[in-house]
Amino acid sequence: MSWKGSLTATMSEAFDCAKCSESLYGRKYIQTDDGPYCVPCYDSTFANTCAECQQLIGHDSRELFYEDRHFHEGCFRCCRCQRSLADEPFTCQDSELLCNDCYCSAFSSQCSACGETVMPGSRKLEYGGQTWHEHCFLCSGCEQPLGSRSFVPDKGAHYCVPCYENKFAPRCARCSKTLTQGGVTYRDQPWHRECLVCTGCQTPLAGQQFTSRDDDPYCVACFGELFAPKCSSCKRPITGLGGGKYVSFEDRHWHHSCFSCARCSTSLVGQGFVPDGDQVVCQGCSQAGP
Repeated sequence: MSWKGSLTATMSEAFDCAKCSESLYGRKYIQTDDGPYCVPCYDSTFANTCAECQQLIGHDSRELFYEDRHFHEGCFRCCRCQRSLADEPFTCQDSELLCNDCYCSAFSSQCSACGETVMPGSRKLEYGGQTWHEHCFLCSGCEQPLGSRSFVPDKGAHYCVPCYENKFAPRCARCSKTLTQGGVTYRDQPWHRECLVCTGCQTPLAGQQFTSRDDDPYCVACFGELFAPKCSSCKRPITGLGGGKYVSFEDRHWHHSCFSCARCSTSLVGQGFVPDGDQVVCQGCSQAGP
């Protein structure tokens, strides 16, 4: 506790400085709980040392303090631009006092979209070593803020999922809609699994054996019934699929397993044979006569 004053009246009792014992009559003094002090003694005893210039902060100076450090008003400045921080917002970085402008310039990121500083505490997005203001991180397609939505990066651009699929995702050869996952390839074109069906019976063909005619896909059963030649022996279709082999003679066809002598049932595959009306017989049976 202290108060300041000056004594000019003549007094009979002693009135001396509590430290240097010099008379305070006619001089300015400062009264404390320990007694009166002349101004020089008061400053040397009680004044704080400025953390910047290391000089005493006199009783008649405006004193500022921050985290147990004391400053003259004129010494409380930004350590970079020397701007007074007495009435300005500031930040302490590694014991250095910085005005907001210098702090942002030195330690804050720049928005990759607008080039402005991303202020500390503001909402931002970071990706791939870059930073954006939340309102600057836009889809390169629809230009809407991506915020917390899923996005797809592509050659420096960023797309929301619908825009990316619309712009880059493959399209089904049948329905022309985008394929977002899965799908099958037929004739070097992408298809939804549910779109690749037999032209005849509409059975799904994904994962099944199938063939085509005039670019239209068919399951084995439909292709055999509609287009395949019929075996002259068993009358079933000859598709040639799955490695199945067959024999043709004139306008007739046989499965390998069906191409046998009509009389002795010997296989004629790779053997000589003789036509006998609608049938074929081995040479032995032909020479034996009817």
